[in-house]
Amino acid sequence: MRTFSVKSFGCQMNVYDSERIAEALAADGLIAAEEGEADLLVLNTCHIREKAAEKLYSEVGRISKRARKSGTEKPVIAVTGCVAQAEGGEIMRRAGAVDLVVGPQAYHRLPELLRAHAGGQKDIVDLDMPARSKFDQLPARVRRAPSVFLTVQEGCDKFCAFCVVPYTRGSEASRPLSGIIAEATILAQGGAREITLLGQNVNAWRDPANHSADFGTLLRAVAAVPGVERLRYTTSHPRDVSEAMVRAHAEIPQMMPYLHLPVQSGSDRILAAMNRKHDRRFYMDLIARFRAARPDLAITSDFIVGFPGETEADFEETLSIVDAVGYAQAFSFKYSPRVGTPAAEQDDQIGEDVKAERLQRLQERILANALSFNRSMVGQRCDILIERRGRRPDQWIGKSPWLQSVVVTDAALEPGQIVNVELVAAGPNSLEGRMVTMTTAVAW
Repeated sequence: MRTFSVKSFGCQMNVYDSERIAEALAADGLIAAEEGEADLLVLNTCHIREKAAEKLYSEVGRISKRARKSGTEKPVIAVTGCVAQAEGGEIMRRAGAVDLVVGPQAYHRLPELLRAHAGGQKDIVDLDMPARSKFDQLPARVRRAPSVFLTVQEGCDKFCAFCVVPYTRGSEASRPLSGIIAEATILAQGGAREITLLGQNVNAWRDPANHSADFGTLLRAVAAVPGVERLRYTTSHPRDVSEAMVRAHAEIPQMMPYLHLPVQSGSDRILAAMNRKHDRRFYMDLIARFRAARPDLAITSDFIVGFPGETEADFEETLSIVDAVGYAQAFSFKYSPRVGTPAAEQDDQIGEDVKAERLQRLQERILANALSFNRSMVGQRCDILIERRGRRPDQWIGKSPWLQSVVVTDAALEPGQIVNVELVAAGPNSLEGRMVTMTTAVAW
């Protein structure tokens, strides 16, 4: 094998993992290529979304069909990520074109597993969750982009009734502070101006070498890395919020005014059934504390509709919390059973037609709140980080402090610049900005 391509499905942590897989393969001598030209295809999967396994098998079928149609040899196919961990060897039984199955805690071994495959070993499955951190065995970062992800924590001990993460990613494990700062430094030296810290429960982070160093400590340490001008994190669990984390939003200049804090439901009865370990009042008290610390905070969330036993009254409570918080944006999904989770075994499953109707109503409410939030920004000035080109000539897209996409037209712009704009128009998903000043002239 000489060339490779990595395709990522699902969450931001998978995007980060895909980057690290690509770096590991490149360090082993392989060259990145387009999917249709690669000798190796890595499908890095996510198990959170509905019908994740079926989407994987459809993708493998598409790849095999393309090879047959073109008369070329099928590429080596490696399935990594959470579907790999959940399905294991069953993947090869259902899709014979798959050559390797590697879990999310073992992808650092992919180069040596590929060598074993090249040596004739068949049906390679590696689902180990080693005690030694995979991060210690990965090559140094080479990622160059204005905005980057950095995983600091993996796994979950919360065992929400609907969630497979504890089974596919393992128990909560934090990376040492020293390793995180070393990686952040390399990323900043490579041109990253914004870092987003990632974790299944990112605010559950504790330094393994010093348990008194909590998530607030981590935020301050990363913000102090030279070159880091913007700092974000996701995803947080309400039960892991500390006072130091709240204060960070008021006291650290690099902290962006943005918070993703999933609630999942507005109904106390459903929250208890979900085993979320918080109720509505606890959650709303957290929102009040964060907004007291940072009044201009944009708050986003996750919602599941149609959880087993959810009544219309429960769903109305979810609609009411959307309005009570005034979310800037939110991700919403129909409940879908995951094998092995407690909720999948319940008898009071909700019909698909009811779930679909409730999801539509919820998304309409979320969209209305998002549009209202964005329109409230029109007329304000803010700094945006330029990330990529837009669709039209001289059009660029950047991110506002509140994580909105802002479209601005100026021929002189380049990725990595931070520029000051006046926000002149708003839709539910983006805003339009007009250049005011070039805050920073140094491009990435």
